[in-house]
Amino acid sequence: MIIMIIQLLIVLLALYVGSRYGSLALGAISGIGLAILVFCFGLKPGTPPTDVIYIIIAAVTCAGVMQASGGMDWLIQIAERLLRKHPDRITFLAPLCTFFLTVLVGTGHVVYTLMPIIVDIAIKKGIRPERPCGVASIASQVGITCSPIAAAVVAFVTISNANGFDITIPGVLMISIPACICGLMAAAACSYHRGLDLDKDPVFQKKISDPVQYEYVYGDSATTLDKKIPQSAKNAVYIFLGAIGLIVLFAIFPSLLPDYATVKAVAGADSVSIGDGASISAKELAKIGVLVSGYTETGTTNLKMNIVIQIVMITAAALMIICCKVQPKKVVAGAVWQSGMVAVVAIYGIAWLADTFFSNYLDTMQLMLRDIVAQYKWSIALVFFAVSVLINSQGAVVVSMLPLAYSLGIPGVVLLGVLPSVYGYFFIPNYPSDIATVNFDRTGTTVIGKYLLNHSFMMPGLVSVFVSTIVAYLLSMLFY
Repeated sequence: MIIMIIQLLIVLLALYVGSRYGSLALGAISGIGLAILVFCFGLKPGTPPTDVIYIIIAAVTCAGVMQASGGMDWLIQIAERLLRKHPDRITFLAPLCTFFLTVLVGTGHVVYTLMPIIVDIAIKKGIRPERPCGVASIASQVGITCSPIAAAVVAFVTISNANGFDITIPGVLMISIPACICGLMAAAACSYHRGLDLDKDPVFQKKISDPVQYEYVYGDSATTLDKKIPQSAKNAVYIFLGAIGLIVLFAIFPSLLPDYATVKAVAGADSVSIGDGASISAKELAKIGVLVSGYTETGTTNLKMNIVIQIVMITAAALMIICCKVQPKKVVAGAVWQSGMVAVVAIYGIAWLADTFFSNYLDTMQLMLRDIVAQYKWSIALVFFAVSVLINSQGAVVVSMLPLAYSLGIPGVVLLGVLPSVYGYFFIPNYPSDIATVNFDRTGTTVIGKYLLNHSFMMPGLVSVFVSTIVAYLLSMLFY
């Protein structure tokens, strides 16, 4: 037990140090922890989540191509028109805009373009920017569990199906989208009168008494409405949305997918000699109609959704490059593609490290947690949330913790209900979107507090996750 605790501390230390450095280091430093567990303690290496990584690469490449085409600018323009048309409702509309942009694109990093516009509209309306900015930054990450191409959703479906819970991507979204919108609107309502209005805030008034600061706050204006969007950019958005629609269609109607014969090994020979010391697998022979003693065909199976997503996304990216004249160099220089590749490394290192530890101590974990989880199955949400605080990735939380949750005997319907709880990395304000939001707010009302945890994202984050998880749990129990 002492050795196990030491090894757990090594895992937590690797995650903590990685989070301090941030970005690519989170996954890379997890490799140090992995090396110590394997080479120093002799643990059997776990399995890296290759299926999830492949999906992220395909989805991020597709979204990155769309951004490079200018299509992201068009989506931001549409959102800006909505916000400027109803500036007095920006505390509610801003999080909805960042939420649905994330749902479409599969990454929360789209918030960087929209956040300066949210700040500008709030300032011009005299609304304290902390109110819409805090909840809008939270919403940009909440949308990940509601996106059909996000790693967290695809991983949940893939792992759940492998553990006997037959759920599809639309089935997850049917629960997560309404639940997360309820949570965000609750957070927006709590933020509506948060803090003092700008004209009554003595700190802000003192700040703008300086002519230089006044010009800095009120002299600038952020907008995308003056940017001309070429037709090729709009066409790229159409291709991207068409790809997402096709993925959802295949998920709803799997009978549209091609079937493949399945072959099952039973007692008998594994292979057949073909001379000169070479042999051919009996399974391969069975696939082409040559049955060998010990092998038999057992039926057909549909193409798996993880493969479908990869094929559709990479094909859509190619169509955008060819039809919309997108430059590949511009794709790899874009924020969406770069942040997505960072996420790949993070999930690769974190999930491999976690799987190595948990797979070696699965029986012990089951004994330790079985009684608690058996009595309070919902308590797994607290575990998801705590792990997310450490590793800054919802996809990595799902990949590393969901198999453990299933091994503890927690039903899939419960795990679907607590899915929103995998977002907890707002708790420590070191995530790029939160830091960027603080920097975008020229008034200085969106802050990271003196005591670190008293920051502008804590309240809306806690309210959103708490309400979303409760609503998702109730909806999951109602429909499944």
